[in-house]
Amino acid sequence: MKHLAAVSWGSDRVDLFWVGDDGALWHRSWDGRGWSADESLGGTLASGPAVTAWAPGEMEVFAIFPDGQLWNRYWDQTYWHGWEPMGGELTGQPAASSWSAERLDVF
Repeated sequence: MKHLAAVSWGSDRVDLFWVGDDGALWHRSWDGRGWSADESLGGTLASGPAVTAWAPGEMEVFAIFPDGQLWNRYWDQTYWHGWEPMGGELTGQPAASSWSAERLDVF
């Protein structure tokens, strides 16, 4: 695992994200009883992931892609939405935080 990020959106829940050897974002979760299988969330990351949760069952992952833009995708308690570009000309490592329901900050 490279560039590990973690978030918890509820009791007995931990989600891990990392950059795989293929350059894609990978994910696994703990539900209090066991770990899920690893799943690829795709993309081609030029940075490590940053993740935050803003409500139970809702989280968003951010990363810089090779085009220099910040990209994101999110989980809405049902499924993962596709990668969306957010713009910018960035390098380095993003960070994300949430301090209230429906409030996200990314740096």
